Amino acid sequence: MLAYVFWHRAADGVAAGDYEDACRGFHRGLAARPPGGLLGSASLRARRLPWLGDGGAGLEDWYLLEDFAALGVLNEAAVGRGHASAHDRAAALMGEGTGSVYGLLDGTPALEAASVAAWISPLRGHDEPMLADFLADGIDRSTASVWRRQLALGPAPELCVLAAEQPDGVRSTRLPRGWLIDLDAREAVSYTAA
Repeated sequence: MLAYVFWHRAADGVAAGDYEDACRGFHRGLAARPPGGLLGSASLRARRLPWLGDGGAGLEDWYLLEDFAALGVLNEAAVGRGHASAHDRAAALMGEGTGSVYGLLDGTPALEAASVAAWISPLRGHDEPMLADFLADGIDRSTASVWRRQLALGPAPELCVLAAEQPDGVRSTRLPRGWLIDLDAREAVSYTAA
């Protein structure tokens, strides 16, 4: 399973509530008429996104996909018949954005329960230890998932643990020296299952 994760925020002068309403409309449209291979989507509010512009608040959209072919289908469908007006409305209010594609390593991507995101960046040139040895430690596999970047479309962390609560494996004291972690709460703006 893959996830296309898109971080974005409203343009200057656009009210956050108006932007979130437009994004909710896009996600509802995808759920009502899901493109092939889309398994669900969510838009989560984040207090800070260090890899996006000034690092301030924004939205983190998750699009769960069967495979890379489904990413292409989603890309076409997002601006195609049945979705174009909702997409264009949200895009017209958007300021900056960046995204990446992540592959599921462990657990269950329970987007409806996600309230914590731990984004991990290894030190450059550092040999990675066995990921499962520390990141998945203590996760409830029914409500938490571990992801690894597969395709970078802009600045993005290497790894993510998305969970209902902070698991033991993502505490900064457990990570190898030099690795960085950004741990922050997430609040659902919208969630849809395709």
